[in-house]
Amino acid sequence: MKTISEVLLLSTQFLQQRHVPMARRVVEELLGKLFKCKRIQIYMQFDRPILETELALLREWLKRVAKHEPLEYITGEIEFFGGQFKTDSRALIPRQETELLVEMIAKKIEGKEMIWDICSGSGCIGISLKKKFPDTQVWLSDLSKDALELSRENALKNHVTVEFCHGDLFSSFMDKKADIIVCNPPYVTSQEFLTLDPSVRDFEPKMALVGGESGFEFYERLAKEAPLFLNPKGRLFLEIGHNMGKKLLEIFSSPIWVSRELSQDLAAKDRFFLLVRE
Repeated sequence: MKTISEVLLLSTQFLQQRHVPMARRVVEELLGKLFKCKRIQIYMQFDRPILETELALLREWLKRVAKHEPLEYITGEIEFFGGQFKTDSRALIPRQETELLVEMIAKKIEGKEMIWDICSGSGCIGISLKKKFPDTQVWLSDLSKDALELSRENALKNHVTVEFCHGDLFSSFMDKKADIIVCNPPYVTSQEFLTLDPSVRDFEPKMALVGGESGFEFYERLAKEAPLFLNPKGRLFLEIGHNMGKKLLEIFSSPIWVSRELSQDLAAKDRFFLLVRE
């Protein structure tokens, strides 16, 4: 019977031979999942034997990693903005950059706003805002019924009550208006999709990634439609591609937007676009 120390070494070598980045870190995360503990706690029980049933499950996970399946889909969850969210192939994996977007929105909230999370995916943005500001009214909307079901599960997991609607952008919000609209739309071009890392291209949902031939299709629709659904002085928060800022300033050039601000991510690249309606 092998110990944790031995399995950690052998598993790391297995993944390194298959060119998996940060192989040791990945194995540590899997062992933490296996033993339901934090990654660092693995080092406090190095001599613990691993049962054959445990080893069999770990081997299955390692095979999936070796095929470039995202670790977050294998472990089935991720921490985001202080909460735990279920992750699987029904929606994109929440990214660290999107936490920055939630922080930006949180600084603009007074506490009783109507907030719409459009193209909500896992629901991480809207659910995180509802947790921080319980008196807000939060709606999650997505074209994918599977993604909406995952967001329902995440709302339950995080003990918040939000509303859900299925539809294409604003199609489910007729005769309604919001104070804050946030959207992380598909913005990868059809050509760029072919060049994505296999862990993204082969496992995460294509419809949540590809915005069309130019990548600007959803933003062009938002520029026309969002003003109709925002209250006066309402705010629109967008996540964008790092090379999209200049073009988006043109797309959102209507005078109805009294404020337009590009904001950068941790790598100092344009990643967010913040707008205020007149």
